[in-house]
Amino acid sequence: ALHTPPTTAPAPPPETDLAALAARHGLAVSGARPSLPQYVRELWARRHFIGAFSTAKLTAQYSQAKLGQVWQVLTPLLNAAVYYFIFGKLMGTSRGVPDYIPFLVTGVFVWTFTQTSIMAGTRAISGNLGLVRALHFPRAALPISFALQQLQQLLFSMAALVVILLCLGMPITASWALTIPALVLQSVFNAGVAMVMARMGAKTPDIAQLMPFVLRTWMYASGVMFSISHMMAKHTDTPSWVTSALQANPAAVYIDLMRFALIDSFRGDQLPPHVWAIATGWALLAGVGGFIYFWKAEETYGRG
Repeated sequence: ALHTPPTTAPAPPPETDLAALAARHGLAVSGARPSLPQYVRELWARRHFIGAFSTAKLTAQYSQAKLGQVWQVLTPLLNAAVYYFIFGKLMGTSRGVPDYIPFLVTGVFVWTFTQTSIMAGTRAISGNLGLVRALHFPRAALPISFALQQLQQLLFSMAALVVILLCLGMPITASWALTIPALVLQSVFNAGVAMVMARMGAKTPDIAQLMPFVLRTWMYASGVMFSISHMMAKHTDTPSWVTSALQANPAAVYIDLMRFALIDSFRGDQLPPHVWAIATGWALLAGVGGFIYFWKAEETYGRG
């Protein structure tokens, strides 16, 4: 009897359904992607964070410069001056374009809004990994806040643009109210593309090095420094599909809408057909599609 081994209680059967075990004890996967409706609700609940974060980024952007926030207006104005000298004077793109200075400045300001939103969105995740790994929040808040930051900067630039237009004798007309829906549509488009690039940049940070070349090519095809309709009228041998593609280019669409709203000499016949439908379509495609595309990779951000 002294050599009989002690009896032990039988081991519990192994748990084969780990998901059931976790559910029974109230456990959930850390950082799991929420459903799309829940994700939207979480994002809306943090709208104050998005606004405060974008404003703080805008304030800090030129905090080390002596001129401070003046650079928000001075930078696009200097770009417009360089483009005016190179394209307007040396290359002669101003010929046949009435009110070329307002035409050019409007194009530069509106294009800069899209360009900087996309560039900031590309680095939204990869450039803020400390914040992403330290706090739990919907990651879409980052590219959206960067797009909102660029919208705030554009509004400063638009104030300077209004002064330029008034100094050049442009009257304030009812069409100026069209800038509001145009900016809303462009903002949705920019935020959507920023979210697409944020997901791509989070996985492949080298994309941020490639984007300046892509955006520069896009700018030259968007009629920032020249009138697409005037250029196509001079080159009658251009295939019709090329003309249609250039006019339907989303950056060109939003630039043309702003020019039509602000510049009297920019007439409706210079706009592509169904321009508001095209602008709305691009905004919905980029905004909704980009948001869903970003949300699908929500649980991967900040890992690895």
